[in-house]
Amino acid sequence: MRICSLLPSATEILYLIGAGDNVVGVTHECDFPPEARSKPIVVKSLISHDAHNSREVDRMVREALRNQQSLYTVDVERIATLAPEIIITQDLCEVCAIDQRQILRAFAHLPSKPEIVSLHPHTLEDVLQNILRVGGATGHTVQATAVVTQLRQRIAAVRRQVAQATSVPRVVCLEWLEPLMNAGHWVPEMVKLAGGIEPLSRIGEPSVRITWEDVMRVEPQILVLMPCGFSIERATRELDVLTRRPGWSDVPAVRDGRVYLTDASAYYNRSGPRLVEGLEILAELIHPELCHHLIPAGAVKALTEIASA
Repeated sequence: MRICSLLPSATEILYLIGAGDNVVGVTHECDFPPEARSKPIVVKSLISHDAHNSREVDRMVREALRNQQSLYTVDVERIATLAPEIIITQDLCEVCAIDQRQILRAFAHLPSKPEIVSLHPHTLEDVLQNILRVGGATGHTVQATAVVTQLRQRIAAVRRQVAQATSVPRVVCLEWLEPLMNAGHWVPEMVKLAGGIEPLSRIGEPSVRITWEDVMRVEPQILVLMPCGFSIERATRELDVLTRRPGWSDVPAVRDGRVYLTDASAYYNRSGPRLVEGLEILAELIHPELCHHLIPAGAVKALTEIASA
């Protein structure tokens, strides 16, 4: 079976369930596991996060969507040469990946018609169900079921640990820095599972613009920065768009040294299995008195570490 994955999270799922050898095409963002980088790239973004700052990226994205222009280019000829039997894409966010409608238009004239598997996750449970769906579509049902069972066990372990907490801190997660956007879909659910409350987001709902006044009003005790598609190093370059805002030093999370930058692409932005690691990270950030040794090396950096560097 030959599979093209047009979604980084789907690529992660395919490798985790043992279908990595069947992957014949990926996107330019499919960087995990490292073996995925050796696969032919069939989708590229038209907007570079490295060449533009957050406000410029936001402007270009909104302009493209307003003009009904795609944010991605698809190498249809290369895909035709690769002759996939299955193409995995998504129908959730046009900013995150090429969507099913564009796929159908692009591949309408292919000599052979691959099966299109379009994922549409909004919650953590949806992500687990998608793993099972990908397993069924690719003939790896047993492996996918085992993966989901293990992920559920890890989620349950976090819930048991934080059940002992005597407080429920207010945790604001930011998915974009300029303009400010909250973190939607599965992130507020993850915060809740990790023993906190996200006062500016609703479980299963998409990210939306918020104001700095919104953040100040809820007085977050913990602030987690997870700008979409950014590494910790990339996010660090734009920290001043937050730290120069009026009243920054009055935010409880800032006063208490509980502002954190995360590897957002790895643990929060992508609707894949590493969201469970993201949950474990949140659990330790929110309740370090109960959760220990859950944060992978390099996954989080406290703002206080950056300021003192």
